Order: sequence, then C-alpha cells, then structure tokens
Amino acid sequence: MSEFVIRGGHCVHGVHRSPGNKNAALPMLAACLLTDETVTLRNVPAIRDVETMLRILDGLGVAISRKGHQVTLCSKGVRKRVPDPVLCRHVRTSLLFAGPLAARHGKAVIARPGGDSIGRRRFDTHLDGLRQLGIEIGRNAAGSCTFTRKQLAGADILLDEASVTATENIIMAAVLAPGVSTIFNAACEPHVQDLCRMLQSMGACISGLGTNRLVITGVKKLKGANYRIASDTIEAASFVAAAILTGGELTVENIEPEDFRVIDKHWSKLGVQWSWESTTLHVPGKQQLHVNNDFDAAIPKIEDGPWPNFPSDLLGVTLVLATQAEGTVLLFEKMFESRMYFVDRMIEMGARIVQCDPHRVVVSGPAKLHATRLHSPDIRAGISLLLAALCADGESRIGNANIIDRGYEAVDRKLRHLGADIHRKKIT
Repeated sequence: MSEFVIRGGHCVHGVHRSPGNKNAALPMLAACLLTDETVTLRNVPAIRDVETMLRILDGLGVAISRKGHQVTLCSKGVRKRVPDPVLCRHVRTSLLFAGPLAARHGKAVIARPGGDSIGRRRFDTHLDGLRQLGIEIGRNAAGSCTFTRKQLAGADILLDEASVTATENIIMAAVLAPGVSTIFNAACEPHVQDLCRMLQSMGACISGLGTNRLVITGVKKLKGANYRIASDTIEAASFVAAAILTGGELTVENIEPEDFRVIDKHWSKLGVQWSWESTTLHVPGKQQLHVNNDFDAAIPKIEDGPWPNFPSDLLGVTLVLATQAEGTVLLFEKMFESRMYFVDRMIEMGARIVQCDPHRVVVSGPAKLHATRLHSPDIRAGISLLLAALCADGESRIGNANIIDRGYEAVDRKLRHLGADIHRKKIT
C-alpha cells in the first residue's frame, strides 16, 4: 500500500505525451484469445489493470513477451478455460474473457469480476447478447458464471443499454459466429471503435464503426495482428486539467483531436481554452476560468452519457475545474449512482458545493481549497482528489494510491516531471 504526498501551489507545465487508452487496451488483450497467431500490441499503458489482465492470460496458457510499451501474445497454447478467480475480482474487464473463450475455445468460467465501486454495474446486457449468439450461460457451485458454446450463429441483437464492455464482449464472440450479426444500441466510444479496427486488422468483417448499429459477418478464423493502441483521451484531459488548475502552460502530444471535441464542447462552458497543431494540444497558462451561462443567464448543466455525450470518467475532473471557475454550474451524473461520493472530501477542502442528490451537484466558484488527508475510493475519484490537492494550499495526503495506478501510468513521476510537488510514500 502507498499514499501520495502532495504540496499544492506548484505549476504543472511542460510537455506531456499521452499513453495508450486503458479502455481500449484491456479488451484488446482479451481479443488475443480469438486467434492462434501472434498478436502484437503497441502503445500499451503500463498500468495495474493491464498487469492484472496479463497475469490472467498467462494463467490461461498465453505466451507473453513485453518490451516497454509493446506486448506480444500468442494463445496457441491455451488449454485452460477458467481465468484465475482471485485475479478476476481485481478488474471488471475480466468479464471480457467470456466472449472470446466461449466463442473460440468452447467454454469459459468467469468469477464475479471486480473493479471500482461506483454503483451497480449490470452484467445482464453481456449475458443477453451472448445467449442470442448461441452461448449457454449458467452458474456453478462457487457462484461463477459458466459460458458454453452451443450452436454459435449470427443474430439480431438489441442491447437494453449502450454498455461499452457488453458491446465489446458481444463483438468478440460475433466475429466468429457464422452468419450476420447486427448489434443495435451498441456503444460507440472511441475505444470501442479502436477494438473494432484491431479486429478488422485480424480479418474480422465489421461495419458501422462510430455508430450505434454494428453489422458483423462472422469468419471461420482470425489471423494475428500488429496494432498500435490509440491515445488515452481521459488521461490526457486529466493532465490538461492539472495544468489549468495550477496556472501552467502545457503541450500534450499524441492525442486525437476528434476525441477531444466532446470535452471541448463542455469544458468551454467553464472558460477552458486550448489550440491544436495536428495531434498536439497547446494549453495556455494562467487561464481565468469563468462559467458561461446559458441563454437568459440560466445556470448551465454538464451531464454525462453514452458517447458522443460527455464521458462519465471525466465528470469528477470537471467538478474540480468548476470549483475554480467564477460562477455556478450544475453537474449531473446519470450513469453511476456512487460516482459522486467523493464530493464530501471536496467540501472538506473548501469547495462550495451543494449536493442535491447522489446524481446532481451544484458548484459555485472560485473557492480557495486547502490541504487535507484524503482517500482514493476509485480511479476517477482518486485522480480528481489528486488534482484538487495540486491547487490546494498546504500538504495533502491521498491514501490508497494504488487505486489510481490502475488507470494512470506513473502519474506521480509524470506530474513531478512537469513541476508538481508530489511523491509516493509506502505505508506499512
């Protein structure tokens, strides 16, 4: 266990290069099970969730080699169909082994997955879609779900929610299902699109990328791939926020401008400014944030939702930005009932926030934040509290720092390189 010790008031500035997208890398690792040939993934983020997924794959018999941010995998030697139940409880994306293992290897036994505690996270959409493709689902005596391939075949599937991981799971099974599968109400986030592009490079036939209707024609087998994972928009935006909150000028390299359009649309309501040069984002220093009211001086609202709505993973970061903007804004978390539970900690730090209910908060700024002892409840709340500590007066300590490590690569080292006063302390 470890904690971050942060002395606020130090300017975050310089050049930052965004790593590969966490939410793309994790399903791509599972997708290596769809072929006997070698899969090489480049720009893989060095984060704890990736390490956990690799350990699970290693336990299944996948041959793995790693060099820096490149991982090479070959599932030719896979014999086991039961991912390590202890490791499965550490990541929610362990459920993504169900589709590939059942579709290509005939069976999967998946323990109840773990992940962040941000409210109920349903599995039903996964189960319903995989059943329609011909995968039988049951429960064993230990409470794990069993996925058994019966008569795999394409199907017309209407998802009851635009779940990202359910869409990914169903895609990975459908690419090997004979016939045509149509997935309606599919998630279309950039990382879902990136998974589809990787599968296309392996020989999958998928159309409709970027829309909520995917059409997949099953193929008999997939080949290997050498694929570069797209950059992590959420990570990049978090570093942008760190610079803005501390008054720094920042250049962020290796990001997709198209993926930032949604963020720009909403952060502009707080007065955030930046400019582009190809795939490089320039953030000017000493920005004076101010809330741009809606028509007739109405209080504006920033709310999350499935893509291309604002990403839930950035709502906490947005809340911290709002505490430093002149004016009042309503933040509405629609997707997870426990996502806003870190707000009490922000109030302790001096933020002027009224929590209307578990989903809605009203933030008035600017507020002078002061340091305190904090605890990271999940990845996104943890990075939000870290950003608040960067612009607070005094020394803050954030416990359970390893939670943030699950989604952010060497965040303390990278922030320190950019001028922040942050270091990691081991807790015995």
